Amino acid sequence: MANVTFINNPVTLVGEEVTVGSKAPDFKVVDNGLGEKTWKDFAGKKVLISVVPSLDTGVCDAQTRRFNEEAASFGDDVVVLTISMDLPFAQKRWCGANGIENVITLSDHRDASFGEAYGVLMKELRLLARSIFVINEAGEVTYTEYVPEGTNHPDYDRALEALKAL
Repeated sequence: MANVTFINNPVTLVGEEVTVGSKAPDFKVVDNGLGEKTWKDFAGKKVLISVVPSLDTGVCDAQTRRFNEEAASFGDDVVVLTISMDLPFAQKRWCGANGIENVITLSDHRDASFGEAYGVLMKELRLLARSIFVINEAGEVTYTEYVPEGTNHPDYDRALEALKAL
């Protein structure tokens, strides 16, 4: 399991670590209109999943903005998701206030289904650990990054290279 800290304090990640070559685990999250979304809603597409603890923090804000900018250059066969524990109302407000239109924000607040399925639920904080997953059209995980310190940025370039390689 990935060793992760948050503000330099060790955290326990709940769930199994997702590895390259594995099938993308299913999950159940809530969209900004309070509708339920699962992995099946994105199956058959190239998917980059950007996981953040909360959109209302500097690094999470920057991460989501970066992937929003990059997503504009991809075709309709690519979906960029940002998943956090933020309430759907807060996600919708944040996206509207920041002009975020190319990333789909999803909330795991209800069941922590995504967090447990992808091994990113921080037990002590009930937040999601910063991470990136790239999944191909066949539903196979082709790239993962569990960021070792939750307040640090992910490797944007490597994640984007993995997506472009699909």
